[in-house]
Amino acid sequence: MLRTFVITMMLFSLSPSQAADNGSGLEAGMVNPGFHEKPSWFKNSFLDLGDDVDEAAEEGKRIILYFHQDGCPYCAKLLNENFTIKKIVDKTRAGFQLIGINMWGDRSVTGIDGSETTEKALAESLNVKYTPTLLFLDEQGRPVLRLNGYYPPHKFEQALDYVARHQEKRQSYRDYLKAHQPVAASGKLHRQADYLQPPLDLRASARRGERPLLVLMEMKQCPPCDELHQDILKRPELSKTLQEFDVAVVDVWSSEQLITPVGKTVESTKWAEQLGIQYTPSMVLFDSKGEEIFRSEAYLRSFHTHAILDYVLSGSYLKQANFQRYVQARAADMRARGESVDLME
Repeated sequence: MLRTFVITMMLFSLSPSQAADNGSGLEAGMVNPGFHEKPSWFKNSFLDLGDDVDEAAEEGKRIILYFHQDGCPYCAKLLNENFTIKKIVDKTRAGFQLIGINMWGDRSVTGIDGSETTEKALAESLNVKYTPTLLFLDEQGRPVLRLNGYYPPHKFEQALDYVARHQEKRQSYRDYLKAHQPVAASGKLHRQADYLQPPLDLRASARRGERPLLVLMEMKQCPPCDELHQDILKRPELSKTLQEFDVAVVDVWSSEQLITPVGKTVESTKWAEQLGIQYTPSMVLFDSKGEEIFRSEAYLRSFHTHAILDYVLSGSYLKQANFQRYVQARAADMRARGESVDLME
C-alpha cells in the first residue's frame, strides 16, 4: 500500500490558549515566543464559514483559509515577507477575505455544510499537513486552489491572480503557471554529472541497487531551482548526504519519455501531472520498491532540505510518521551536540 508522508515545515509549539488547555505550565497572559501576529486586515471571523463565504461574495471577494501554527518559521516568512509587500497586500485585500485557522486550535468552527467542528478537527479532515496551508474557496465554498507550504512572493502573487481572476474556469493552475513566469531564471536544468541521466529509467533494477531515489521536479525557468542547486545542495554536509541517493531531475514541462519507479513509460510532463506537481522544485522520494514515501512541495532552506534527506535515508519515516516531531527531535539532538540550529539557514 502506498504510504506518503508529507513535510510539515516547522517545529511544534503551543499557542497561549493551547498551553492553558494542555497543562504546559504557561500562566494565562504569558507571551508565547512562537506566536506570530497576523496583520490587522485579516478577517475577524466568528468561524462560521458559510456566512464568511456569503459575506465575501457580497463584496465581490473570495475566502482564503490560512492554516498556521505557532513556532512555524514559514508562517512567519509568509507574514513578514509576502504580506509586507504592498503589491501583494493590495491584491489580497482587494480580492479576498483571509481567515486564520490554528491547525491545533480548539475554537469552534461551523463548516460550509453547517456542521460543528473545531479548528484542529477541520484541519485534520482537510488533510492539512503543512503550515502554512492556504485553501482558496469560491463563492459556493468549494476549493479552487490549495497551496501546501510557503510560496515565495512571485509565486504567491501568481496564485492570487489565478483565483481572483476566476482563471480556474478557463485553465488549470499548472497551465496558468506555465504562461506566467515573472522572474528571470537561469533557463536550464541542473543535471549534475553524478545524477541519473536521460533517458531516465527510474526503476530500482535500472539504478544502483537499494538506494532511495530522490526525484527533483523542476523546470528551466525556475529561480528557486537555481537556488536549490547553486546554493543549498552545494553545502558540504548536504552534498555528502545527497551522495547516498540516486538523484534524477525531471522537467515538468518536457515531453521526454521516462520509465517511472513502478515501470510505466510516460512523458515527463504527464508524470508530473499524475503526481499532482504544481510547484518547482518539488522533492519526491521513492523506496526501492518504487513506492512514494515522502515529498515536499514548497520553498525550503538548508535545514529542512537536509532533514528530509536524513528522515528518508535513516528509515525514520518507518518509525515516526509525523515529520514535524522528527524535525523537533533532530534539532534537539543537534543542539545537545553543540551544533547550531537555524531553521531558515
